[in-house]
Amino acid sequence: MPVYTVHAPLAAGVDLRSTDRFVFIRDGFHFWAAVLGAVWLAWHRLWLAMLVWAVLMIALDVILARVGVSGGAIAGIDLLLAILLGLEASSLKRWSYSRGNWRQIDVVVADDLDAAERRFFERWAARRNTLGYDNHTVDRGAAPPTRDNGNGQHPPPLPHASIIGLFPEPGGGR
Repeated sequence: MPVYTVHAPLAAGVDLRSTDRFVFIRDGFHFWAAVLGAVWLAWHRLWLAMLVWAVLMIALDVILARVGVSGGAIAGIDLLLAILLGLEASSLKRWSYSRGNWRQIDVVVADDLDAAERRFFERWAARRNTLGYDNHTVDRGAAPPTRDNGNGQHPPPLPHASIIGLFPEPGGGR
């Protein structure tokens, strides 16, 4: 089942008036990015990635030809790089949004884009109602909700953003 990341512009704030600007990016292989790499990058306005892609492909082909690598091997390497671009296309889009002052606000698993939007907005509305926000704006001056579980005990801290892997805490049990 496809996974979608949801991105919102930082300048607009996260409220109901800015929901039309939310962007859903499907994770997974992008066929047209693999087949028409530079065209796909230009279509999605990934100018820096397109420039790097074009320079990489031209430089690599020239270097391999000068070294004396056969045309079939060069075509095979180009095919592998095209497949890599198809696999990493959604990561390039997310990277581009993060550079443009957007932030990722959620991850949704759904069959298609419409189902992902429905699932996200249902969850988002439920979360807003649970936290006591009205349906128009988020009160930026309010204290954040506490994370206790009702008996005064707090759950373990959330993992730091720089931790990668299966263990959510540095030095956690294995």
